[in-house]
Amino acid sequence: MMLMRRVFGNAAVLAGILAAIAATAQTPALPSAQATVRRHDVSMDDYRQHLQSLSSLVDACAKARNLKSCDPTLIGPDDRLPLVTGSHTEQRLVRYGWLRLLFSKAEDPDEPEAKLPKPGHVEAAVLDHLPTSELLREAKQRLEGDLAQSHAPSGAVSPHAQERAVMQQVLAAPEFRDLQPTVRDSVMERLGNWLNRLFESAANLKARSAWVGRALVWGFILAVSVALVWSLLRLERRWRVRLTPDIDRPIPGAASARDWQLWLEDARNAAASGLWREAIHFLYWAAISRLESRRLWPADRARTPREYLALVAPEDPRQPGLSQLTSTFERFWYGGREAGEGDYKQAEVLASSLIAGGAPAGVRELSAAREGGAR
Repeated sequence: MMLMRRVFGNAAVLAGILAAIAATAQTPALPSAQATVRRHDVSMDDYRQHLQSLSSLVDACAKARNLKSCDPTLIGPDDRLPLVTGSHTEQRLVRYGWLRLLFSKAEDPDEPEAKLPKPGHVEAAVLDHLPTSELLREAKQRLEGDLAQSHAPSGAVSPHAQERAVMQQVLAAPEFRDLQPTVRDSVMERLGNWLNRLFESAANLKARSAWVGRALVWGFILAVSVALVWSLLRLERRWRVRLTPDIDRPIPGAASARDWQLWLEDARNAAASGLWREAIHFLYWAAISRLESRRLWPADRARTPREYLALVAPEDPRQPGLSQLTSTFERFWYGGREAGEGDYKQAEVLASSLIAGGAPAGVRELSAAREGGAR
């Protein structure tokens, strides 16, 4: 008997569950989008009408303070209106979420004001929030301000001339003098940005194709190394021949302080008078003055003929001619030997070649000069 009761009881429970499931299946599903449209496109006139209706709703809510007058759904969707800025037109979205939130709490009475701190406290008390009635008054003023702004004529964007003048006056102060960018700073910034983009591109290529990025990196290193070696070679050559920057006037007392044309004229006058030793002396200094005026070495009045010769690089095409002319000059001027016309003509050929900047005279020219001196 007990078993039969349990069976019938379980059957009744099962039947109730099946009936509930069937009722749920037959009940139509509620729509998932009961909320209204959140925003809509309006014109400027529609926007002004919406502001006026919202201002009236705020007045009604502040007066009644109940669920019917302060219903947030009465506010409606947000407005999206066209805003003209100069020659450009853009869509501006005006949200009213702040007003919906205020309406949702406006039905509750105002909370009591917070108690002020006791005298002697250092910091003044800051209220957590204003009363709802005060917030409704501020909402009314905000809506009226937006309505007044909507009636203002739309013009071009202000160039902010006053703000720009103030900023320029501040930047003109001495403490901001170094902040003014120069042309060099702009060029260096562009160069730095170009190098950054170059290395970034190399990194991207290396990530895609390892050999391309590796080739670019090693190619850059090779180019820098070649440029460094070339610069060091030029510095070494400048040190060896001791080039100096151009100056307006040579050092007083140096060979180049007197024009090489004057030295050459003195040599020819001495040769016309038969003073071959003095003529060779003037020819030598004419050649030295010419080479020194071409910045082959720095002017120095205390330098000896052998020191002049040591300043010329061995691969310089003028070195053999200067070596022969130096030997001739030393033999007849410092050695005290008697010179003849042939010795003068040989020295003249060497000096003329050095003055012209060419290679030393050939063997036939030297032989002809010797034969002329023998006759």
